[in-house]
Amino acid sequence: MDKLKKRRRRFETVVNTYAKDAFRYAFWLCKDRDIAEDIVQESFTRAWKSLDQLTDDKAAKSWLFTIVRRENARRFERSKPPMETLETNEIIASKGNYDTSIEAFVLRQALARLNEEYREPLILQVIGGYSMEEIAQQLGLSKGAVMTRVHRARQKLRDALGEPK
Repeated sequence: MDKLKKRRRRFETVVNTYAKDAFRYAFWLCKDRDIAEDIVQESFTRAWKSLDQLTDDKAAKSWLFTIVRRENARRFERSKPPMETLETNEIIASKGNYDTSIEAFVLRQALARLNEEYREPLILQVIGGYSMEEIAQQLGLSKGAVMTRVHRARQKLRDALGEPK
């Protein structure tokens, strides 16, 4: 019983520490609040089942983000999401504190146009707060490759936004 309490306490620490970050990352991946909540819930279920695989608590955030990314990918393995047509006003109303400024819209559009190979490392750095080493480990790349991709992503965004070099 003592072992179960220790496991539960360790899991609660991970959940309490990284739940908001996991949700933000899931939301960035799927762009839908309800789906993001489902992804995070399922990710925490998987995290509980494989908690013994987390050998270093300092790596908990990376470990959890990997689970979230894989759980998001599983959505597409299971079924094809239905397409919906929403009016702009409906989208804005459904997002609550969603930034609807022109600048935010232009930035989101520029990010969406980036190739995935550049966008993902940049988002992991900016939203996830990961170091280059952590991103490299998550994506299975060298640190140098991640640094190059992040640099190129930032340059492509500057170019797309018409900012001086």
